Amino acid sequence: MNPVKVLIVDDSALMRSLIGKIIETSEDLSVADKAMNGRFALQKLSHAEPDVIVLDIEMPEMNGIEFLRERKKLALDIPVVVLSSIAREGARVTMECLELGASDFVTKPSGSDSADLHTVARQLVELLTGFGRQYQRDKKTGRAKKIPRDKLAAYGADYLPASPRRESDRETISPETLATFQRERTTIGDRNAREIRKPVAVAEKPKPERSPGKIEIIAIGISTGGPSALRDIFSRIDPDLPQPIVVVQHMPAGFTEEFANSLDRICPLEVKEAADGDLVKPGRILIAPGNRHLEVIRKPLATIARITDEPPQNGHRPSVDVLFESVAREFTNRALGIIMTGMGRDGAVKIRELYKQGSRTIGQDEATSVVYGMPKVAWELGGIMEQVALGDMAAAINKYAFEFRP
Repeated sequence: MNPVKVLIVDDSALMRSLIGKIIETSEDLSVADKAMNGRFALQKLSHAEPDVIVLDIEMPEMNGIEFLRERKKLALDIPVVVLSSIAREGARVTMECLELGASDFVTKPSGSDSADLHTVARQLVELLTGFGRQYQRDKKTGRAKKIPRDKLAAYGADYLPASPRRESDRETISPETLATFQRERTTIGDRNAREIRKPVAVAEKPKPERSPGKIEIIAIGISTGGPSALRDIFSRIDPDLPQPIVVVQHMPAGFTEEFANSLDRICPLEVKEAADGDLVKPGRILIAPGNRHLEVIRKPLATIARITDEPPQNGHRPSVDVLFESVAREFTNRALGIIMTGMGRDGAVKIRELYKQGSRTIGQDEATSVVYGMPKVAWELGGIMEQVALGDMAAAINKYAFEFRP
């Protein structure tokens, strides 16, 4: 398959250069073009024909929000990955981008920290490759919409003027760090390739210790590609769902409260960021807070959320495995466990334990996963009862939720 073509949109010349070098770390990606703001990005769509767009938010003339509004007006379906800051206001604006149709987001590197830069680089490569490949498949099958070249002509000539250097260019990342990253980018690319192609031992499904019981809780673990997937599911969830839902979405601290608020606006159930001691009750969806684990604890009168700062598991905090382990311990065969799109194997081991206890388990299928990592490992470890496409996930949840309805 041809490399995924990426359009880079950022008013910082230094950031455009950095993102371009990150893209060069992957043999699956290539730079289609670069633009200094949303208007120039629209001008370049016709000839660049990108498979995915990486978009800054704060830009002159046409910022990221304004670009996404124009994208919606033009009925463009080229996926967009937003570059975001981690300030509270930045989190609110980032969630507005998701509401306007952005697929996901990644936080910009904070300063010249090389470790942070490598983490951001890996996340960005994952997202651009996953969403870009999906769009390529949609183009082949005719599901992707054609670029409206006649309407794009209204945005002016197709050119990219030189952008003035901003003070924030120096604040975002130093030229020395950029040079260091350029020397090390092959190492990052190799590490990404090893992670993606890491072989997984195939195991037989464990024999359930008991028959499935009436479902009393629904637990979801999700990562790369999760924000748009959860928006799809929760907008179509049954408003009379009789079970609570608990969710681990891998997301940085500072974003999950606004993410929960954005889901609450489109979901018929209450959605909130989980706090320690929150009631886990029907009609409520709890989202694990960024950089903290979420567990469930059954008390004599109610089930409550427990939020902890225990060490990361599988490289993540919050960890899906931590949530699933608590659900298996507290609910045995009376849960529905769901593992969805994401890189790596977080959640795969403990969803197998849920299956072993007698609970029902679902994994997202390969065709609709942005990254078929977590659900793939769970399937190969024998912990998944059935695989379901994203478009059918809400219906599957509703079906199992009411299976024992009188």
